[in-house]
Amino acid sequence: MSESPEQLVEAADFDAFFAEQAPDRPRTTLTLYGRDYVLPDSLPLLFTLQMERVQDSSDPDDVRTMLTTLFGDDVLDTWAEHGMTDRQLGIVLIYSAANIRKPGNVTMQRAAELYDQGEAAKAGKAPAANRAERRASSKKKPKKGAPARSGARS
Repeated sequence: MSESPEQLVEAADFDAFFAEQAPDRPRTTLTLYGRDYVLPDSLPLLFTLQMERVQDSSDPDDVRTMLTTLFGDDVLDTWAEHGMTDRQLGIVLIYSAANIRKPGNVTMQRAAELYDQGEAAKAGKAPAANRAERRASSKKKPKKGAPARSGARS
């Protein structure tokens, strides 16, 4: 049984739809080992899929494929030749992913803190509190019903 022309529905043109939906916002640029990289305006699907795969893989080609989607060909080799550490790579990835989603959202320092927190959680220990956290936790509030202390000894 063939359908009559009146029964056909116009084909959905996702190419045109996605072109209209493209975000019109600034893109983050980062400099690493003297080269500028312009991050994409959204996370590529291949990057997201490779991130999941890389977590359980020790194959450098998996990392290479993931990095290529964001930074271009040969960055893994270039960065490794410059002595990049696994911590530095983790910080760059956290920074990049966060700033692709929302440019200016995460600083390099915050990306480093997030990386260190993740590593501490993997090791089963809490990360060391930073200076601001130590100060905040040292200012203990008095318990309800307890008299406020002046700090003087009695």
